[in-house]
Amino acid sequence: MLTPERHQLILQIIKEKPIVKIQELVDLTEASESTIRRDLTILEEGKFLKRVHGGAARLRGKLQEPSMIEKSTKYLQEKRQIAQYAASLVEEGDSIYLDAGSTILEMVSFLPVKDIVVVTNGLMHLPQLLERNIETYVIGGYAKPKTNAIIGRGALASLEQYRFDKCFLGVNGIHPHSGYTTPDQEEALIKQKAMTLSRETFVLADDTKFSEITFAKIADLHEAAIITNTIDEDHKGQYTSKTSIKVVTS
Repeated sequence: MLTPERHQLILQIIKEKPIVKIQELVDLTEASESTIRRDLTILEEGKFLKRVHGGAARLRGKLQEPSMIEKSTKYLQEKRQIAQYAASLVEEGDSIYLDAGSTILEMVSFLPVKDIVVVTNGLMHLPQLLERNIETYVIGGYAKPKTNAIIGRGALASLEQYRFDKCFLGVNGIHPHSGYTTPDQEEALIKQKAMTLSRETFVLADDTKFSEITFAKIADLHEAAIITNTIDEDHKGQYTSKTSIKVVTS
């Protein structure tokens, strides 16, 4: 089978199945494993798919945005591991910003209660923060129903009143060249502003976010450290050359 024919077949399979294993592609194309790996690398560089451990996956649409309820039920164990480690970075006397992400939501139950201040645009974070008697400020603005996030011009103006020791963000895509991205440009602006007001920024993301690119850019990789549950060894160097990554294992 010629290379263009293999590439066309691989892309067709990816359309039909969200994730395909290398061995499946070897069997279908009758090519060697090394050849399939090269094919996947070429197709990933062309932004047709993304490599995952042991295979390849379909890229999400640039504007595809799951609701907060949908996100909060996926990869829950991985998110909790990431969130617990992130919360351990919060020290007594810190003022912190908590973004309206589903992994950030998991942080709340692990936060130290004593002598910290939280500022957030995440409406779903509030019940737990109040229940735990954590001093909390909510920025003003438009309440976006799909993600339960406060965004817009009022939110940007409200954020300007604060300064943070640490900022914790969720993102939809992490890419070595395109950086951190999210489908909504209004949410991207809030994340950008919070980063500029903070001494340190941490992006909390499970491994499905790597190699994804969504519509609105937030920042370049070097502008935040990454906390994740795992990272494919084939791709690790592309990210660690540009920022620090903490891989949290159970």
